[in-house]
Amino acid sequence: MKVCGFTIVRNAIKYCYPVVESIKSILPLCDQMIVVVGKSEDDTLNLIKSIDSSKIIIVESIWDDSIKEGGRVLAVETDKALDAITDEFDWCFYIQADEVVHEKYHPVILREMEKRIDQPDVEGLLFNYLHFWGTYDYVGVGREWYRREIRVIRNNKSIRSYKDAQGFRINNQRLNVKHIDAYIYHYGWVRPPETIKSKMRNFNLLYFTGDKLEGKLDKVTNFDYSSVGEVTQFQDTHPKVMEELVNRLNWHVQFDEKKINISFKDSVLYWFEKRFGYRLFEYKNYKIIP
Repeated sequence: MKVCGFTIVRNAIKYCYPVVESIKSILPLCDQMIVVVGKSEDDTLNLIKSIDSSKIIIVESIWDDSIKEGGRVLAVETDKALDAITDEFDWCFYIQADEVVHEKYHPVILREMEKRIDQPDVEGLLFNYLHFWGTYDYVGVGREWYRREIRVIRNNKSIRSYKDAQGFRINNQRLNVKHIDAYIYHYGWVRPPETIKSKMRNFNLLYFTGDKLEGKLDKVTNFDYSSVGEVTQFQDTHPKVMEELVNRLNWHVQFDEKKINISFKDSVLYWFEKRFGYRLFEYKNYKIIP
């Protein structure tokens, strides 16, 4: 079995993406790693080149920022990474530049890839998510956070990145996937307050135009970490590759875990989810198969 990892990145230093940690977190599971590096306003290219691994292949790219339909440019760049993966690989492991895999899940992921390699009906593996919010001490909970997403897919060039590169589809149809007992640690919302505003502004410029863009930019100006619906304190360990960043954190955000900032409707739906373990009306860009 051969596995190729792939990711895309641009302006990693400017927007504090933990992309080095992200890549290193899956390298032990990969025989090769494709990194599509967009032309940046900082030294992102040399940052990726600094990773000491012969597995990494860098593809330089220029993003077409005119593709503003729901962040479609992110999927276009992700497909470039997919297309750079040669036919010798069985599985393709996707990781975004603000996502990290804890080493404790490596045996599970490896076992599932090996187990499913001769099951062609399994087109991908579905991971659980932890969304860190504000600092490394809190995790966002509630219905505003997606619970699962596909991060391992078969090396099938009919599979394409979908919408803004959150997931994948094959011939515009949802993939048949196996849900595995492994988590992606999403650190996209753990940045200094001013950096997160800058990052949000940049992403809104990728997604929107006109009056809708102006409305989004107003929300960025007034962004406050306390506006989250609900958080809970994180009681477990972070991946080893994240230790330096966790210890280096130099800002503070305090939350009242008892405060829940959601509508009555969402509070009822969330109560049902916690009580019965099922999320009503959940968007699923995949089909879980037995």
